[in-house]
Amino acid sequence: MALRKGKDDKKTPDEGGGAVAVEERPGESVEECVALGQALVEAGHLEGERLAEALGEANGELWPFGQMLLTKYGVGRAEYAQALSKACGLPVADPTSAEVDLELGEHVEEKVARKFFFIPVAESGGKVTVWSADCSTTKRDAAESAAGKKFDWVATDPKTITSYMEQIWRSDADIGRLVAAFEETDAAQQAAEEAINEVSLDDQAPVVQLVSRIVGQALRDRASDIHIEPLDKDVRVRYRIDGQLVEVVRLPLTAHNPLVSRLKIMSSMNIVEKRAPQDGQFSTTVDSRPLDVRVSSVATVFGEKVVMRLLDKSKSMVGLNELGMPRETYNTYSKIVHAPYGMVICAGPTGAGKTTTLYATLLEINSGGKNVTTIEDPVEYVFPGINQVGTNERAGLTFATGLKALLRQDPDVILVGEVRDADTARIAVQSALTGHFVLSSLHGNDSVAAVHRLLDMGIEAFLVASAVVAVVSQRLVRRICDNCKEEYEPTADEIAVFRQHSGGSDKVHFFRGRGCSYCSNTGYHGRIGVYELLKITPELRRLIVGWATTEELRRLAVAQGMRTMLREAMQLVEDDVTTIHEVVKTLFAS
Repeated sequence: MALRKGKDDKKTPDEGGGAVAVEERPGESVEECVALGQALVEAGHLEGERLAEALGEANGELWPFGQMLLTKYGVGRAEYAQALSKACGLPVADPTSAEVDLELGEHVEEKVARKFFFIPVAESGGKVTVWSADCSTTKRDAAESAAGKKFDWVATDPKTITSYMEQIWRSDADIGRLVAAFEETDAAQQAAEEAINEVSLDDQAPVVQLVSRIVGQALRDRASDIHIEPLDKDVRVRYRIDGQLVEVVRLPLTAHNPLVSRLKIMSSMNIVEKRAPQDGQFSTTVDSRPLDVRVSSVATVFGEKVVMRLLDKSKSMVGLNELGMPRETYNTYSKIVHAPYGMVICAGPTGAGKTTTLYATLLEINSGGKNVTTIEDPVEYVFPGINQVGTNERAGLTFATGLKALLRQDPDVILVGEVRDADTARIAVQSALTGHFVLSSLHGNDSVAAVHRLLDMGIEAFLVASAVVAVVSQRLVRRICDNCKEEYEPTADEIAVFRQHSGGSDKVHFFRGRGCSYCSNTGYHGRIGVYELLKITPELRRLIVGWATTEELRRLAVAQGMRTMLREAMQLVEDDVTTIHEVVKTLFAS
């Protein structure tokens, strides 16, 4: 297969050797993208027809092409690096043997490295060795020209670049210098608070830069939330990364009031009110990525605690087939959600990924012939083709009143962001019984408990049995870091739990992450969903109408083929995706 170029266009090959037209004015790395893709296809790591699809989406740009291959097309990091090395004629990097030398960041200007996606890893004889995942000849020449020096280039994958980049050039590296401005006299602090409205317009003010660095580094560290917590002697800032809170920095107490005031102004909250809980939101941009931030404040004994939820708008919606569901579960669920009417519930605690699953479901069933409408609090991600409504209690628009209004809008599919009360639950159930397909999230420990939650809300058992067609319950467990994966010997208790819930597996080799620079020494990087799909059969409906206990319902569901979350999680241990310790911690196994 060879790249064929016309005078005015460039084309990429498909599996059969034909040409797939790329968008007009393709990027500068078409040849490298094609060579990289061909190397992956030849090595058996990518299907030929999927290569054509990926090339069309990347439009001749190597960096987005690489990111798509790793995230959307399931190519491994090591396989990608090998293929890129072959495509660009460069040596391949070995991330397992590299340690970050922070001083090397001084040899290269940060904005140049971020623009051309490379990191310095070694220096010898005045020449710097750099790793890159965007190392086409054109990009290498442009990077060397911008940096004003020659580099020794080594090929690696995009995830390694972004991980090491955030360790070499951290946004919070100079926070100490910024907070020094707050460690002044009480008079200076009072003056700063009085001028806080003017400060909010000054991009060079310490408090403005402090907020910018905290939020910017959180996004680069893949954090979902930022916690700013006043304590008795200082202020603690923590990020929630892969579901775990990680302390990032401690600030002096003098920084607390200006910091909270700045966030309140940005979020259109009342800066004077410090006792009542408040919430708001603001938008910003980090590394050219649009970011929405939801802000919540509540008074504690030491002052106001602020929590920010980060919503990266540049992230593409995840498809249903990309969530990590086992193939059998995915096939069953996909058939269920194409039903013309009925109610499907997504159950799980806060932060379990319910919204992601619901959005992926909408993408699966959305079509031009359907009126798809959602009511959410708030609308987290906006995507075309779907009517999204955000609740507004001040205007009297709650889940219950909004759902009533939506039923007059001739809907085919309705997504209720969360069933919180009996009124919302009753209207949702009645909607499912009157020819609408209803999707909703519900807080519950597992799929069977979610059904009982509706009953506990006062919804009649025969209505629940008739309306609900399926319940999918889920959790998120952390993945073992594939950069430092090593074999280890679990404890006797861990082995006992695994044997009990793995369906009789005789696995003897277990793996965990040792901890490395790539995963911030946690041994984990990223998360994957664990799913439990309860399909409501006629036999289960009879038990529900008879107010059977959760144990009776679960026993029958398992007998009819339902795989519990614990069983699915142990399958991930069997496949060396996560650890027994992580499963026990997340699913509360005993």
